[in-house]
Amino acid sequence: MQFGASTFIWASPFSNQTLDLVDKVAKLGFDLIEICVEDPATIDAAAIRERCKASGIGATVCGAFGPDRDMSSDDPAVRENTKAYMRTCIDIAEGIGARTVVGPMYSAVGRTRMAEPAERKAQRSLAADGIRECARYGAGKGVSLGIEPLNRFETDLINTVDQGIDLIDEVGEKNVGLLLDTFHMNIEEKDLPKAIRKAAGRITEFHACSSDRGTPGEDHVDWGGVVRALQEGGYDGPVVIEAFTPKIKEIARAVSIWRPLAESEDALAGNGLAHLKRVFG
Repeated sequence: MQFGASTFIWASPFSNQTLDLVDKVAKLGFDLIEICVEDPATIDAAAIRERCKASGIGATVCGAFGPDRDMSSDDPAVRENTKAYMRTCIDIAEGIGARTVVGPMYSAVGRTRMAEPAERKAQRSLAADGIRECARYGAGKGVSLGIEPLNRFETDLINTVDQGIDLIDEVGEKNVGLLLDTFHMNIEEKDLPKAIRKAAGRITEFHACSSDRGTPGEDHVDWGGVVRALQEGGYDGPVVIEAFTPKIKEIARAVSIWRPLAESEDALAGNGLAHLKRVFG
């Protein structure tokens, strides 16, 4: 098992100006840093790869999906822009030596509407077509995709493991799996361990997040059950803490962080890692 920390804990957007986060994450004891690609123009893959190598840690890549990055959009231009962005994320992953690109790549975060079943099916098919194309591009570069179900307040399309599996099946590519996130699962799944077991063998990455998006372990998540379900399913991939700093107003507003959820960003990451190492044994 490799434990990682998201750059979103400290910075937005990530760039060469915040490259020292690689050293910080390594010193805190993590095995991986998750590079969040908000603006690809700020990402220097060669510099990240060199710094990760010097610090002795690996990396994963997480996408950011706003209104102009919506794989299920009715507008072909928006879908093409999303695919171009995904190809760039895959190129970045290859450039820094990462094996995965993850995120809610099927739609724009915050897009919610009361669609009829036929309309929802059409949206999902558009998303599946786009993800399939990107997956084939990623396969040629040794990169897998992880589709993240989000809670109902952030998307109307893929909220649960069941829906995520349906989308994966429709995509039909071997290098496409799920990114499961305990924050979202805590809202949407009736039984977290049961849902994780259902996804066994299809989990590309796992976000170990607090039920309040603060410090993992300082919450009501059934961590013992979560860990047992992952281990019983044979999962041994990245386990990443994702949280968001309230110091950056734009992202705090986007994810509804209205108050500090930990003493500091370093404390959230360090205490969260200590908790994960305890529960994973």
